[in-house]
Amino acid sequence: MAQFEPLIIRVAVPSPLRRLFDYLSPADISPDQAEKALQPGCRVTVPFGRREVTGLIIETSRHSEFEMSKLKPIGQLIDQEPLLPPSLFKLFIWAANYYQQPIGDALFTTLPVLLRKGELPPLPGQPGWRLSTLGLGLGPDSLKQARKQRALVDLISDSGPELAESIILEAFSRPIIKQLGQKGLIEPVLIDANASEVLDQSLDENLLKEDNLKLYSSQQTAVDAIESHGFNSYLLDGVTGSGKTEVYLQSIEKVLRYGRQALVLIPEISLTPQTEQRFRDRFNVPMVTLHSGLSDKQRLKAWMDAKTGAASIILGTRSAVFTPLKSPGLIILDEEHDQSYKQQEGFRYSARDLAVIRAQQESIPVVLGSATPSLESLNNCATGRYQHLILSTRAGDAVQPDWQMIDLKAERAESGIAASTLAAIGETIRNKQQVLVFLNRRGYAPAMLCHQCGWTAECNQCDSRLTVHRARSRLICHHCDHQRRIPQQCPSCKGQQLIAAGEGTERSEAYLQQCFPDTKILRVDRDSTRRKGAMQEVFDAANSGEPCILIGTQMLAKGHHFANVTLVAVLDADSGLFSPDFRGHERTGQLLTQVAGRSGRGTIRGRVFIQTHQPDHPLLELLMAQGYGHFATQLLAQRQLSQMPPFRHMAVIRAESERANEAESFLRLVRQLAESISPPSPRLGYLGPLPAMLEKRAGRFRYLLQIDADQRPALQALLTQLAPQIENHKDARRVRWSIDVDPQEL
Repeated sequence: MAQFEPLIIRVAVPSPLRRLFDYLSPADISPDQAEKALQPGCRVTVPFGRREVTGLIIETSRHSEFEMSKLKPIGQLIDQEPLLPPSLFKLFIWAANYYQQPIGDALFTTLPVLLRKGELPPLPGQPGWRLSTLGLGLGPDSLKQARKQRALVDLISDSGPELAESIILEAFSRPIIKQLGQKGLIEPVLIDANASEVLDQSLDENLLKEDNLKLYSSQQTAVDAIESHGFNSYLLDGVTGSGKTEVYLQSIEKVLRYGRQALVLIPEISLTPQTEQRFRDRFNVPMVTLHSGLSDKQRLKAWMDAKTGAASIILGTRSAVFTPLKSPGLIILDEEHDQSYKQQEGFRYSARDLAVIRAQQESIPVVLGSATPSLESLNNCATGRYQHLILSTRAGDAVQPDWQMIDLKAERAESGIAASTLAAIGETIRNKQQVLVFLNRRGYAPAMLCHQCGWTAECNQCDSRLTVHRARSRLICHHCDHQRRIPQQCPSCKGQQLIAAGEGTERSEAYLQQCFPDTKILRVDRDSTRRKGAMQEVFDAANSGEPCILIGTQMLAKGHHFANVTLVAVLDADSGLFSPDFRGHERTGQLLTQVAGRSGRGTIRGRVFIQTHQPDHPLLELLMAQGYGHFATQLLAQRQLSQMPPFRHMAVIRAESERANEAESFLRLVRQLAESISPPSPRLGYLGPLPAMLEKRAGRFRYLLQIDADQRPALQALLTQLAPQIENHKDARRVRWSIDVDPQEL
């Protein structure tokens, strides 16, 4: 057999090393054949150390910096064609480089788990059912005692020869399908992707299940402004309840009629059920959801439906920004200000920013929506990068709620609830309306202390107090999840007077239940919604319209529509006003505006009670008097004066170790390396090393080095040279370190 000079295959593997690895193409394949078969974006198995791992081909070359004799050949070629379309593959590479993440780690963390493990993608198409031979011969009088089963048989027969499971499930439950399958009357099939496209085309006349809502003038202006062809970035800046979702729906309709797909991103899994229901109620097209709550098989199936075009609408959380689409037409990112769009561990990408980059590469529009836009997005509007679409009034007959400040210095409060707030809650319940009580602290109380000696229950792994969770009889650290039983006596002085100090959602819930024993109290936080379906039960109870009190954390503040909530009570508005993080005021304004926006979304005007010890704080006064828009303008002016993002660009290098001096000294070394590449100047500055705001967490001390620059290219040039030097330094093995570009948290 003829021997050929092998082709060099550069492969990314799931490794923390910031480099690609060179392998040889099989010796019995010519370079031309190898170049055709071994395409960038295909998976291969490769020897890596003592293991064989799944890798992703990035590029091919005729040359290597290593001796050919030291290179090993690739193993098996898993994919016959690239997993990702070229534009998305380009985005993967760009994102790994921009966020300074090892390329293999970046690529593989964004793929479905089963693909990372080397499994083959499922065949294209969607699951469906057809009548079996036995079912085809069923007489007209059969199944008289099982009317639903008979109705399903008739539906499949009339639709024939096969019907998609997603369509069946709109009218029939899975047990009905299962019963007919067990009787041998129907059998599963995989409906061909081309058949799905034909089905979609046949539905073009019946694209909508329900008619569009009538738009008011600002909504119509926004829908008309969103061009369906070519790249454009739009910021849909609409007050809470202004009908942003209707603008999304009618914009999606336009691209669906062109035979394209829409990718819709939301910040939290908890928003998925109600958002998905809105979309399914409106559109008669296949739709999939992508989030961490799915099984590996479900996620891969949804990913493939998006890739093959079997799904027309793709709804997902942060990582769905990397989902391949056969015919991309529109990207929508709701609640664009939400910090959940920034990954905080590992591959620290921003889904919001990547959505804009992806739309540009795909030449499609992207719509970023929020009632409280981020200062970065507002600045992009001011500089002409985004088109600013404003919805300044609520849809329909709803009007903005009235805000009222409650001065906690002047009023007695029990379990965090002031007397006037309690009276307003009682009045609202008597009027057969609903109340939302917001407190961004879960648990019963944020601290436990001894009245006699002053001992406090602290986490021995973190610089934080343990939170009292009375329902679980535990003291829990909300940073590392360390837990212990609630003690019966003080461990220090053996005294019996242990006090749960402060208020959490559990405590306020117990107090409200005591005050309103005949009223349903619904607590919404991470503890109460762990059970599957718990969040849906809350939505069902709230949407029933019956009087109730919803109490919870910021899980309640995002995007929910409760038509009968007419009073919102914010129990502690002060926590964000004194945050050392430069984004503290922005996030406080966003959170207060968002939670206040849950009030008065129906026909009755809402009220918002803001409890604070700082009723004269100028930012609170500005927010109440003139709204979030003026508030954000003031903050932007302050940021420009102080030269903070978005007017300068920032990266943070973090290090953590079991010894504080190791983390700090490592970052001193990093600063020396950085300054040798780019000395400090007005264009590029350094701050630190500094201890993190929570210095010790989970037994490790955390420090950070802040780098800022007036231009992104200068910052990227520094980091691109610096990262390999850090990685190759012997001290890098003693600590955990990471680079965070455009950090959202300090």
